[in-house]
Amino acid sequence: MKRAVLITAMFFGAGAAVAAPAPVEDLAGGSGDDRLARLERIVKSRQQSEIDMQRRLDTLQQEVLDLRGLTEQQNYQIEQMQQRQRQLYDEIANLSSKATATPAASVPATPAAAAATANAAASSLSETASYESAVNLVLKERKYDDAIPAFRAFIKQYPDSVYAANANYWLGQLLFNKSEFAEAKQVFNTVVTRFSDSNKRGDSLVKLGMIAEKTGDKAGATQYYQQVVKDYANSAAARIAQQQLAAIKA
Repeated sequence: MKRAVLITAMFFGAGAAVAAPAPVEDLAGGSGDDRLARLERIVKSRQQSEIDMQRRLDTLQQEVLDLRGLTEQQNYQIEQMQQRQRQLYDEIANLSSKATATPAASVPATPAAAAATANAAASSLSETASYESAVNLVLKERKYDDAIPAFRAFIKQYPDSVYAANANYWLGQLLFNKSEFAEAKQVFNTVVTRFSDSNKRGDSLVKLGMIAEKTGDKAGATQYYQQVVKDYANSAAARIAQQQLAAIKA
């Protein structure tokens, strides 16, 4: 009986020795000040890691937005080209039918109509080329400072262009990246108020929320994010807005 008790005691003693946590060598030994200094270094290291991680996440988020914007832009351009092509076909068909119906009357009118069609096509091509040139400064050449005046010039020359909403959004994004928040806010507000049907409106509201955050207006930021979640549910902009709301509440 005693032998069994002794063996049992030895067994539990060995188990306790195995289960006991190993001492943390990084904090063992030294004076209290030394241990405090080591703790501070550990905390600072973790904080720096979190900051680096957040920066990487912000960078990835921006790259996703840029790629999404490029895809939307290309789809929009294809749609506009197809629409313009259909219009040209209709105009050619109308001119042909008029020439067949009234040959004598159509002779003097045809050159004027053809000139008008050519001018409209040239204007459309010039507008598209100007917009693409500004976009290429960002996506291909990475000349962000040069892209800012390029987009401003485009917006001034073509204020009612089919690309105006996108051009304003690109300009706002470039200004935002340079921390020129006052000007960026004005540009994003232009997208929100003037181009209510644009697919860039939700993204612009998100940017307005981020600007509010960075300028210390958390209440204003919360309102912008909540508006995005309400108006653009299940969109990429809404998902970003929900993430920003969670970060504000954390």
